[in-house]
Amino acid sequence: MPPRGSTGATAAGPANQRIDLVFENNRLASALYGEFDQNLALVEKRLGVDARARGNMVTLSGSAGAVGQARRVLESLYDRLLEGHELAKGDVEGALRMAEIAEAQLSLPTLDESSRMRLARISTRKKSVSARTFTQDAYIRAMDRCELVFGTGPAGTGKTYLAVAFAAAMLERGEVDRIILSRPAVEAGERLGFLPGDMKEKVDPYLRPLYDALYDMMASERVERGLQSGAIEIAPLAFMRGRTLAHAAIILDEAQNATSMQMKMFLTRLGEGSKMIVTGDPTQIDLRPGEVSGLVEATALLEGVEGIAVTRFKGEDVVRHALVQRIVAAYERQPPASGRRTD
Repeated sequence: MPPRGSTGATAAGPANQRIDLVFENNRLASALYGEFDQNLALVEKRLGVDARARGNMVTLSGSAGAVGQARRVLESLYDRLLEGHELAKGDVEGALRMAEIAEAQLSLPTLDESSRMRLARISTRKKSVSARTFTQDAYIRAMDRCELVFGTGPAGTGKTYLAVAFAAAMLERGEVDRIILSRPAVEAGERLGFLPGDMKEKVDPYLRPLYDALYDMMASERVERGLQSGAIEIAPLAFMRGRTLAHAAIILDEAQNATSMQMKMFLTRLGEGSKMIVTGDPTQIDLRPGEVSGLVEATALLEGVEGIAVTRFKGEDVVRHALVQRIVAAYERQPPASGRRTD
């Protein structure tokens, strides 16, 4: 069987190149190009190439480097379609972002010997998500490799969403018996008593981002059954003391608002057969003046320890919206004069 994206190259000038990519499945080729060829137009705009589609063949022309990047983008997106997944605009943006810096990252496991992009991916029965930046790629691979993973960085980089997606995938595969979601429930103190309702009702507002990611990756009835049976547990950070968490995927979100003592307590809950993922943004600390952020302290102390990985996201890893990336970059250049939160 011929390769999915076979190529033929001819010189189009001393610094230019032209290649033909042939995709075997006409229906998937049409999905690859996008409605009114919008995906090809985006590739042209971002990479500075000319992309012309005729049936199931795309001719790319431009500088050799740009043509190589465009080829990797289209081949990786076609691979995703072959696996039965749909293409969203974010998938195209992510593939472009990866390709734009791939030539400087040839040693990373995201490229095979032929420079074909192999992006880290998390799949459940409901949904599959792929890395959209090299940092996300490293983060997913770290979660697969290490028992304890820290993901730090600004809002919109996917650190919490990918952690929940990974936990959901582990639960579906039977690698863990339960998912435990934890978070400092009330910033700077966790004062839960004044809130109405039972424990779940008290902490639900603070754990909404985690719930959203769960419902995105798993069928709603599966999530509801898990919450009722205890396979999915909500455990406020203040209530974790004294427990040993075995055979579980454990996530601590907004960890920058855990004190040093709370963080040490939480990390030492890790039990046999468990995976622990800690996420937070060190620039958005809401602790009282003089209190040390447990996240900042822990990442400084534990980076390099066997079995522990620290992944640091930056402004360029923001995947929510191009404008959010520019907002984060502006704040990084000039921290706000008052207040510390930006989301």
